[in-house]
Amino acid sequence: MQTSRSDRMPGTAFRRRAVHFASAALAALALAAPPAFGADLVVSAAASLTNAFKTLAESFEKAHPDTKVVLNFGASDVLMQQIIKGAPADVFASADQEAMNKAEAEKVVATASRRDFAANQVVLIVPNDSKLHISALQDLTKPDVKRIAFGNPASVPVGRYTKGALEAAGLWDAVSAKGVLAQNVRQSLDYVARGEVEAGFVFASDAAVMPDKVKVAVRVPSRTPVTYPIAVTSLTKQNTQATAFVSYVLSAEGQAILARYGFQKP
Repeated sequence: MQTSRSDRMPGTAFRRRAVHFASAALAALALAAPPAFGADLVVSAAASLTNAFKTLAESFEKAHPDTKVVLNFGASDVLMQQIIKGAPADVFASADQEAMNKAEAEKVVATASRRDFAANQVVLIVPNDSKLHISALQDLTKPDVKRIAFGNPASVPVGRYTKGALEAAGLWDAVSAKGVLAQNVRQSLDYVARGEVEAGFVFASDAAVMPDKVKVAVRVPSRTPVTYPIAVTSLTKQNTQATAFVSYVLSAEGQAILARYGFQKP
């Protein structure tokens, strides 16, 4: 009995067709895969920089398509401790000089790369629908003001600025007794936006993020200028890209993006 061609074992022609189809499938998968980046650049930045640095990163990536910027936001002191303990980071951007000074003392940032790139102001905010008449820091001592949010001075720059301003006004003891400590400035903003506290201290750039939910009641004078330093970390393996990112933040284009989000020039 003879077998038909379709009943026979696969021959050379069949194997060639199989190889052809497999190659085509692999090519299709390669086209569908996300693009590979030459380097991931990890930028650890203060929480108040969240919106501005997301835009900065997107803009930087367009000019440097071989680099993917990975952003890590948090309280400056927390980020600094992460870097000291060996967490991957190529660039560190702090919301105050103290956190950067500590990073420099621990030799985890390159001193020569350190630059001030932005300035800000501490403000007292209240919910947009607040019926309380708060127009001065002294008003925080009123009995109907029961909860006041601010960053923990031990680890959050806005908390340190707040404590300094209140001490200068002789109000620290009275206000801290009503304090609701936040882990970073954005948490303080959220407390006020949700109406969980009567007032809170944030940076002016943070208040600008939620104009429909919070309003500025007082612009708080600061004994120490609110300036933001940035530096390349000492252990980076992406020194060229990290230096380029710092330069971009300091460039006219980078400064324009920061200004769009309420930051001032240092």
